[in-house]
Amino acid sequence: MKLTQNHYLSAGILLSFLLINCMNVDAAETDSLQLPHNRADKKADMDNITGPIMLWPNGAPGETKAIGEEREMTKPDDRNVDGKSVRRLTDVSAPTITVYHPKKKNATGAAVIVNPGGGYTILAMDLEGTEICAWLNTLGITAVLLKYRVPVREGLARYVPPLQDAQRAMGVVRAHAKEWHIDPNHIGMMGFSAGGHLAAALSNNFTQRTYEAVDATDTVSCRPDFAMLVYPAYLTQEDEDMQLAPEVQVTENTPPTILIQTEDDEIRVENSLAYYLALKKAGVPAEMHLYATGGHGYGLRTSENNVHTWPARVADWLPTVGVKVKGKR
Repeated sequence: MKLTQNHYLSAGILLSFLLINCMNVDAAETDSLQLPHNRADKKADMDNITGPIMLWPNGAPGETKAIGEEREMTKPDDRNVDGKSVRRLTDVSAPTITVYHPKKKNATGAAVIVNPGGGYTILAMDLEGTEICAWLNTLGITAVLLKYRVPVREGLARYVPPLQDAQRAMGVVRAHAKEWHIDPNHIGMMGFSAGGHLAAALSNNFTQRTYEAVDATDTVSCRPDFAMLVYPAYLTQEDEDMQLAPEVQVTENTPPTILIQTEDDEIRVENSLAYYLALKKAGVPAEMHLYATGGHGYGLRTSENNVHTWPARVADWLPTVGVKVKGKR
């Protein structure tokens, strides 16, 4: 396992890491993958898109109460990121996946399911969805955008319906691997904020479906082969900074994982710290990159903070889990 950081951690956190013999690496990391500053402006090739595909042919499980029409709730006074608005989608009751295929000459055979964040209330469909898919395509990776159910359903833990959607999505993608020119052993999941929590939940809840099987797709493994958690939320218990939430209890079977977060993240960097330590204890290959500043909810968009270099860290990490990456290295 490897832990790097771009700026010094606060004294208390640093002491904790020294106690577990983690290495403090200098802040000045040189990008081996040269990424354009306007990478978030890349658009997917519309001719290379499959879907959207409904995940549940007869309706999602447990959806007995109407929540209204799916709608966008972006307002003019909402927070912008890098001078651009964020598309916020809510009232999702018909989950879908949309497959973004890379150019054939660049395709590596790997695939990544992308979970946008939004506090399990909305989905940031462009910032943490379509923009991420377009970037993954430049690496030769098939990107699968998961539109999972939000907001939280009454009487259920916030992650329960989304986890069902994530399990189903992984099964559908793996079942269509041959058709979509994907290696079924190189399918990962990437999540942002609440979507990072969802990726961690699937990483630790894949031995049994949390819904009654719909068809043969639900007999296919729904374990991600690797996971990428970018400023993940909800990984720790609310009253215990370093205690993992029950639904993300790490085992030796948890997939290899990379974590990205900033020290000043309002969601608390302890989410990544606790999860990394659990991975280390379980012997799961893991890598974590912490940055001093950058906040939360930046996606691929550029900023004055060094955290905008995180995509290069991910691209460097992917080959360590067997995923080939296209691009200048």
